[in-house]
Amino acid sequence: MPLDTGRSLNGRHAVVTGGGQGIGRAVAKTLTSAGARVTITGRTESHLQAVVMAGEAADYLILDATNEAGAQRGFDEAAARHGAIDILVANAGAAESAPFLKSDSALFQRMLAINLMGVVHAARAVLPGMLERKQGRIIAVASTAGLKGYAYVTAYTAAKHAVIGFARALALEIAAQGITVNAVCPGYTETELVSSSLDRIATKTGRSREEALSDMLKDKPLRRLIQPEEVAAACLWLAGDAASGVTGTALTVAGGEI
Repeated sequence: MPLDTGRSLNGRHAVVTGGGQGIGRAVAKTLTSAGARVTITGRTESHLQAVVMAGEAADYLILDATNEAGAQRGFDEAAARHGAIDILVANAGAAESAPFLKSDSALFQRMLAINLMGVVHAARAVLPGMLERKQGRIIAVASTAGLKGYAYVTAYTAAKHAVIGFARALALEIAAQGITVNAVCPGYTETELVSSSLDRIATKTGRSREEALSDMLKDKPLRRLIQPEEVAAACLWLAGDAASGVTGTALTVAGGEI
């Protein structure tokens, strides 16, 4: 059933990083349905084009979230095209798995670069304008891995914990300035990333994809994957006026896992 947004974000400009697929695409579509002008960013132009062509976003920019100078240029260009940025959904991320003793420093740096510094660069790019206008929403898409541990993803888990710490600290720093900063923490979500993980598990273990999924969900109370639209609905609420008193929180969308 489509979400009834009531066009609650009419006239606002939102930027969604990693908006070409998965959770980012669902967030872009949901914010667009709520009346926002949505700019999506990412590294794969074909994915971004598909979202805009489907009417799920207004515009796109090729942007590497790990590159601070490039991110600043991209956000400046988005503002020049569509006006001041009112909402940031910092969604760009990646996950790599390996036992800790096989997780070298380069793997940790990659996970921190995209999952933490990608959020930091985006927030740094939009915050001056928000402070000047004394209004804004910054939403980081983190993970349940930012709230608990998971085996074989120490680097990813460390980075997502850092994202939540960053959001909580920045929220306190600017709480009196009309700007909220929050994190959304999805559990395993039905995205291309999880689909690829299931394929790898099936290939490595010889189990069927269905068996791999069943094992992934065995300790999840909901017994199913979270849908991207469910994560997007949480972002929509945090982006709207109803959540103006909510800042520094980590909103979990995980079917009772946390």
